Amino acid sequence: MNRVLNNFFTITKVARCSCKTKKMQDFLVNFAKELNYKHLVDNNGNILIFKEKPKISLQAHYDMVCVGDAPNIELIKEGNILRAKNSTLGADNGIAIAIMMALMQDGVDAEFLFTNDEEVGLIGAKNLELLITSKYLLNLDSEDEAEVYIGCAGGADIVANFKDELVEVSGDIYELSLLNLPGGHSGVDIDKNIPSAIKLLSNYLKENKIEALISIEAGERRNSIPANAKAIVVSKDRLISNGDVKVKELNINKKAFKSSKVILDLIDTLPHGVISYNKEFNVPQTSVNLAQINSKDGQIEFIVTPRAMSDDSLDMIVNEISDIFKKSNFNIKIEDEYPAWKPEINDFTKLVEKEIKKLFGKSSQKVIHAGLECGVLSKKLKDVKFASIGPNIRYPHSKREYVELDSVDKTYKVVKEIIKAVNSF
Repeated sequence: MNRVLNNFFTITKVARCSCKTKKMQDFLVNFAKELNYKHLVDNNGNILIFKEKPKISLQAHYDMVCVGDAPNIELIKEGNILRAKNSTLGADNGIAIAIMMALMQDGVDAEFLFTNDEEVGLIGAKNLELLITSKYLLNLDSEDEAEVYIGCAGGADIVANFKDELVEVSGDIYELSLLNLPGGHSGVDIDKNIPSAIKLLSNYLKENKIEALISIEAGERRNSIPANAKAIVVSKDRLISNGDVKVKELNINKKAFKSSKVILDLIDTLPHGVISYNKEFNVPQTSVNLAQINSKDGQIEFIVTPRAMSDDSLDMIVNEISDIFKKSNFNIKIEDEYPAWKPEINDFTKLVEKEIKKLFGKSSQKVIHAGLECGVLSKKLKDVKFASIGPNIRYPHSKREYVELDSVDKTYKVVKEIIKAVNSF
C-alpha cells in the first residue's frame, strides 16, 4: 500500500491536465526505462510498457480533469480519506497509474497501456496505434470497489452556436451569480440530485421574467455537472438575491442579445439529468448534462453532453437535442462521440469476479453510466476480453473528489491475484 500511495503522491506533482500531458508522458517513459521495461509511444501520446510475453494488459488513462487549483494539487489526508485542497484530486485515473507503477516495481510481466486525453472524448483510445498482444485487458478506471464492470455508456458532445445582433434595451442591469456548488461527474453522479448551477440560474430567470440577456458564462467542463454560473441581464423589475442566486446591480451601459427570448427559452427547455432508466442494471439508460453556456461579442455557445447505455439510445437522444437547437436556428456540431460497451459475461469476467470475492467476500458484474475506454478499445481489439475494476473514488471531476485508502490497498492486491490467475491459464 505504501508503494502505491507514494507513487500517487509523486504523480500529483506532475502536471497532467487533459491536452497538456507531455510532462506526464515523459515521466512514465523514464519510469519504464529505469525499471528496464520496453516502451512504445504512438502519435497520440498513448504509451505501451511491457516485457517478455505478457498474457494480460492493464489499462488506465493518464490525463485528469483539472478543476480549481489543479494541476497544483495540495493533498489532505483525513484518516482513510485522501482529497485535495480546492481542486480535483486526480484519483481518476491517477490511482490506477500508481497501482500500475507499483506492479512494474514488483517486476510483473504484463502489458501496461497508458492512454492519453480520455477525459476530453477518449481521444487516445480512439486513435490508438499500438498493438496489444494480450488476450485479456483489465481496465482500472472504475470507481466502486468489489465490482466487476462489464459494460458502459456511450456519449457525445453537442456544440451549438448562434451569432446574434446586439441591441439597445431599456431597464436596469444586474449581475446574477451562483458559485461553488458541489459539482460532480456528469455520468456516475447524474442521478444523485446534485444541483446544476445552470438550471438554478434558469429557474431564477424564468421566475423573474427577465427582459434581456447581455452575457452568460456557465459551467466548467463538458463532463462535469455545472458548479458555477454568471449572467448579466436586463430587468424592468427590481431583482433581489435568493437562496441560490446572488444579485448585484451594475451601473453600466451594454447592449443585449436581440434574440434574448429565444436564448432564455432554450436555457429553460434543454433537459438536464436522467432521461430514462435501465431496469436490468439499475442505472440511467439515457441522461443529459447541460454542461456549459458561454457568450462573447454577440456569439453564444451551448455544450450539451448526452450519455446512453446503447448506441441506438445515444443516437436517439443526440438527434432529439440537436432538433431543439435547430428549431432555434443554431449551428450544430457533434464532437468526441464514443460508443457504448455492450455488456458481456465470459471466462475473464468470471475470473475477475472470483478473485474479487476471495478478497472482498462479495462481488457482482455491473455496468456504469459513464464512458470507459473499453467501449472504444473493444471495437479495435475484437479478440480481446475486457473487464474493469477500481477502488472507491467519489465525486470525480469536482473539488469534492476523494479516494478511500483501504479500498486502494485491496484493489492493488486483487489486481495482483488476477494477474497470477490469468498467467496460470
